[in-house]
Amino acid sequence: MENSIQVFITGGTFDKSYNYIEGNLFFEKTHLPEMLKRSRCQLNTKVETLMMLDSLEMTEENLEHIITACKNTPSNRIVITHGTDRMDRTAAALAKAQIKGKNILLTGAMIPYAFGSSSDGFFNLGCALAFAQTLVPDVYITMHGQYFLWNKVKKNKNLGCFEAI
Repeated sequence: MENSIQVFITGGTFDKSYNYIEGNLFFEKTHLPEMLKRSRCQLNTKVETLMMLDSLEMTEENLEHIITACKNTPSNRIVITHGTDRMDRTAAALAKAQIKGKNILLTGAMIPYAFGSSSDGFFNLGCALAFAQTLVPDVYITMHGQYFLWNKVKKNKNLGCFEAI
């Protein structure tokens, strides 16, 4: 296995930008390379954009694309940036695919990175990269400094956070 951390981008609030004129969120480009540079990250990372979608728009074909990418990467440490609304669905699909020997972490943001210091994306990315290096191989969701096994977490939409079940 390769010593790098593979980062797959799928979209989600993490990578949304704000159109100040129309007042809506949209996808322009990923913010990941800028985030890694600003954080002075010294890890060997490989970044690949798989798609730029809101997770509510993800199809079964999109899930299969994510699974295939995880199976095919030579890295055994994978971080996936993802929309929070369906993050648990993708984590379950990855677990069901039984990708052996790989540590897969899904992370996202409640507030877009483009919003600056109010975004949780920067912190969540840092945690995902750290957990990718330290946890035993499995599928996890990491948000707000915590990590959860794929089947032991739910999104609390009232509080805007993830919590153990």
